[in-house]
Amino acid sequence: MSKEPPAPIPRLTVITLGVNDIRASIAFYDALGFSRRLKVTGETVAFYDTGGPVLALFPWDQLAVDAKLPDHPRPSTFRGMTLAWNCRAREEVDAVLVFAVSKGAALLKAAHETDYGGYSGYFADPDGHPWEVVVAPGIDVGEDRRVHLAE
Repeated sequence: MSKEPPAPIPRLTVITLGVNDIRASIAFYDALGFSRRLKVTGETVAFYDTGGPVLALFPWDQLAVDAKLPDHPRPSTFRGMTLAWNCRAREEVDAVLVFAVSKGAALLKAAHETDYGGYSGYFADPDGHPWEVVVAPGIDVGEDRRVHLAE
């Protein structure tokens, strides 16, 4: 009787965003303060250290081809997912939203008290990718910039 191989360990390592103008998107994420790595890739692809999974930027049409998905029609708004920028305090949420908008983001929703006891607002990057900026109960941000979840 053959033994089943062990299941692989699940991990989320990279989030790749399809972008319309890679040069503009690189400038935006640089301005937000994310640390770009592997700059030898030039404007083919950009990788950012986020303190957790890597954030990658790749031209939208090329990403669609790579994933064998249609390039058209492109959704112009909500795509069924958001990115999150967890903060340590409500004041940090407000500051991040103001900062992101000053760097070219569009404010989608002003910060507000949530029904689960948190504080949250949303901005969109230049390609419309929505980011939630949030303080949430049970989710802490450590000195290491990593998110730590309560048990």
